[in-house]
This record gives sequence, structure tokens and C-alpha cells, in this order.
Amino acid sequence: MLLKELAAAASPLNEQQVHKLTQVAAELSATQLAWVSGYFYGISQQAQGLPVAVPAAAAQPAGKVTILYASQTGNAKGVAEALKAQADAAGVAAELFNVADYKVKQLKKETHVLIVTSTNGEGEPPDDAIEFHKQLKGGKVGKLEGLHYGVLALGDSSYEFFCQTGKDFDDYLAKAGATRLLERIDCDVDYEGAAEGWSKSALGLLKDALQVEAANHAAPVVSLTQGAASLYSKKHPFAAELVTNQKITGRDSDKDIRHIEISLEGSGLTYQPGDALGVWFSNDEALVDALLAQVGVAADAKVKVDDELLSIREALIHHYELTQGYAGFVQAYAELSGAKKLQKLAQDKAALREYCASHQILDIVREKKTRLTAEQLQGALRRLTPRLYSIASAQAEVEEEVHLTVGVVRYDNKGEPRAGGASSFLADRLAEGGQVRVFVEHNDNFRLPADDSTPVIMVGPGTGIAPFRAFMQEREARDAEGKNWLFFGNPHFTQDFLYQLEWQRYVKSGLLSRISLAFSRDQADKVYVQHKLRQQGAEVYAWLEQGAHFYVCGDANKMAKDVHEALIELVAEHGNKSREQAEEYVDALRSAKRYQRDVY
Repeated sequence: MLLKELAAAASPLNEQQVHKLTQVAAELSATQLAWVSGYFYGISQQAQGLPVAVPAAAAQPAGKVTILYASQTGNAKGVAEALKAQADAAGVAAELFNVADYKVKQLKKETHVLIVTSTNGEGEPPDDAIEFHKQLKGGKVGKLEGLHYGVLALGDSSYEFFCQTGKDFDDYLAKAGATRLLERIDCDVDYEGAAEGWSKSALGLLKDALQVEAANHAAPVVSLTQGAASLYSKKHPFAAELVTNQKITGRDSDKDIRHIEISLEGSGLTYQPGDALGVWFSNDEALVDALLAQVGVAADAKVKVDDELLSIREALIHHYELTQGYAGFVQAYAELSGAKKLQKLAQDKAALREYCASHQILDIVREKKTRLTAEQLQGALRRLTPRLYSIASAQAEVEEEVHLTVGVVRYDNKGEPRAGGASSFLADRLAEGGQVRVFVEHNDNFRLPADDSTPVIMVGPGTGIAPFRAFMQEREARDAEGKNWLFFGNPHFTQDFLYQLEWQRYVKSGLLSRISLAFSRDQADKVYVQHKLRQQGAEVYAWLEQGAHFYVCGDANKMAKDVHEALIELVAEHGNKSREQAEEYVDALRSAKRYQRDVY
């Protein structure tokens, strides 16, 4: 039951109280919610003159487990927080830390540690785990014979170094002499089920290892069913209204980029600049019908999805990934169909990644016509996952709205048009006034400086401009005195200068101290943001020496790597440093959270 529905049901809360509770609850983590539920339970007992149950000393575990997380966009953090709440409910003493706030040498004092980690880009640790990873790799922790540990790795199998940071942590701890409490699992983008199973297994083993007494001796645990359902999250998204869908590239642009405005009225959802909005979408019905026809499956054939019996057509529209190719499907269909091309691809990871990047599920099954059953098709597919978009607005400016900058994915495959799942849903299939299910994904690794006098350098070509629009709205609302410098790039000035009037207004007002533009196709030689960084290298370095924070948002595969290289080079040149010293300087910026990236 949702909080906004409580007042209409058999609830003692009035509408105003429900609204206040919704606002407060939206700002709390799973761990904080669990604590608050117990706190309110205690108050209610005291108000009735009843004794408040306190766990007896004998009911406490002999030891505790330390839960560490390393998270780039928030997924690993969310899993770790849920694990902590489950441990609390099960009577397992647990402490939760971001690895950035945890000293590696503390591992020597631990008996049980669980690590939940994502992987950033091509095998790199998340920004908040760079130092932790470096010290573990270098053997700084020494011997850990008394430590029992488990690693849950989150990743994306479309990348070559899938779940590499989790594999690294597992390997480094084992080499230090620690003992696995349970085997590591490597989760793909549809990680929820696997993560839940691993968490349950880990807690079961911990209860035995830590000698926790029977559950009936523990403190009463207040059910969080209503409270959890009232929070809008990935599992419980808010049905929001699409207010505006506006194309912001020119008529002759090669890109179709939309400015999207969504109403959050009545949700109590809050966000900060740097956060992302998760968008659940439905697949194009025409695409689903073409796929079913290709594999010879009747649209009304029944399949079970989460204990619900649905037609295969309905299941494919709402529950399964069709617009992204992935290795698991290629391998499964190669086996089902006997397609030689796919079997060969499955043996070559690099070629398979390249193939998946340009082939949707329909394209893959067209490699060799094969009749499937509804169950075979369902079994080969992976579950639909929401898309995350960097938020392009600050609530200080837009209040109960959220804005996105969405590049619509469109391309041809052998003469047939293809489109991205979420981007085409927002741009083409969802009318203004229609509903879209959304949630906020908090990103503590992409935040404005707490000190409003700190200079900020922002590098955001293409749709990477989105969070920096939010940054400027926030800094304007806060009357921040710090200097701001934007590097923006796109193909053409006349067609692709996103939010041009807004940036010109910020320059005129003085809020935007400098703007460096790279329109790559407006001259014979292509010019990108990394070239502009090198050209302005002396001043960029001077800003960094003044304490500036450096932000990058956009394409991870090429742009972010080129910008990173340009940053190292300009630090070396203008800081009179060797290559090694420049790399150490940049690593220090990252460790101090002065170099932050939101790349995809």
C-alpha cells in the first residue's frame, strides 16, 4: 500500500501527516528506515505504558559482520544497505561502510566481511574505491588468516572486464590468506534476484558463524512491508506524468535529442544535482510482434513471470530486454538454432561485444530461422532493466519536476529502422500527459563541492551536458561565488548547441565564468573537448591548483578516456611533472573527490 493511499484506507493518519511522512521517508536509506521503524515502535509502547523490549545480552551475536560497498552509480550501495537491513532484522550484528571511509588495515581486526562492489567502465574500480583497491593490490594490508569474507560483484556483461573489481577484491583477499565464507557471484545488469539469493545465503552462514541465538530471543522486529512499499524506488517506481517532450536539436541535425520534463507532484521524491532518474519503459509492440513471428511463437502462449501467468506477448512488452543485444542470448540462441555464425561469435569475446552493440534480439534470431517454444524464448532472454538518465535540473529551480536530456537512439540494420528501448518510448510512444514509471538513483560520487566558493570545471559534450545544467541551476539558487567553466562539444553550432540560450544567459550574468566550445564538424579538422582542454591547459591547471573540482559526463568508451589522457598531459606540461607524477596528481584528485565522472 502506498503512503498516499493510507489516509484513504483504515489509517489513523490524516492527509497532511501522510504527506509529511512521505517526504521524510523518501530521504532515508533502508538502514535508516529500519531504525526509525523500531524507534516509533518503542514510542508507541511507552505511550501505552507497555515495557519496551530490549534484546538480552545473551541474544547478541558473538561477533559482527562488516559490510563494505564500492558503488559508482548507487546500485552496489543499495544492495549493501538492503543487506544491512536484512542483517538487523535477522539479529546479525552488522556495520556498514563505504570503502572510501574505511581503512584497509582495519581488515586485520575483522573476523567477517562482506563486500558489495560494482565495476566502473572497462574494469576500473568505482571512484570511491580507488585507494582501497590500490592498497589491497599492493599488499598493504598484510596477512589476513583470521578473516572470513564474501564478495558480491555487480557489472555489465557487455564490457570486456565484466565484474573485474569484484574479481580483484576476491583475489586480493584470498592471496592475503583470508577464507571465503561463500563463493563470489558476478551479477549482470539484472542483478536483483542473484543479489537477493547471495545475501540470503551469506546471512544464513553468518548466523551460524557468529552463534546468534534463536530468533525468538531477539528484539521484536517491526514489519516494514507498508513502509517499504510506500517508498518510490527501483522496485516500487512512481507513476509520473510526462509534461514536456521537446526536440532541442535542429531540423538538419544528425541527432535527435529531447528535453524531457516529468512531474513528480505528490511523490515526495527528492534529488540532488548529480543524481540520475531511473525510467522503466515498455517495448514497442510492433517489435514484439515481429520477434514472435520470426521464431514461430503464438502471441497468446502462456508463460509465468514472477508467479503471474501472462501471454508471451504481454511478457515481452513489459518484462524482457529486446533492444539491447547481449552475450547470454547469443550463446543461448546459437545452441538452440545451431547457427554457425553465432557459435563462432560466442568464442570471440571482442567480436561478440561489437556484434551485440549493433544487433537487437530480432536481428540475432534472423541469423538463422528457428522455431522456438514460448518457454525457450523466455528462457534465453534476460529481464528488462530500467535506463538511468543524468538529471538535468535542480529542485531549487524546478521544484516538483525533473528534467532529462535524452538522445534518441536510432539506426538502421540491413535497411530496417531500429530504436533504443527507453529513448524511443519517451520520444515516440509516450504522449504528453501519459504516465511513466520513475525512481531516483542517488549518486554520491557526482556532487557539487560543499563549499560554494570552490571553482568548478565541467566537461560535458552531447547529452553529457545534462548534469551541468542542474549544477548551474543549483549554484545560481545558492548564490554560489565559485567560478564555473564549461567545456561543451557537439557536431554543429547551428544545429546542436544544447540549451544555447540558457548558457548565454549564464555567461551574461557572470555565473558561468568561461565557456569553451568544440563543434567538431564546423571546420576541416575535427575539434573535440579534449583538444580544447589541451589548448587551455595552463589555465585549467591554474584552476586545479586553486582547488577546482573537475567533472566529466558522457561517453565512457572514447570521450572520457581521451579527456582523462588530456588531463594527465596538461598536468604534466603545466605542472612541470613527469608522466608518473602527473598520474599521481590526477589519482589524488580522484581520491579527494575533486575529479568525478558520470560516464556511460
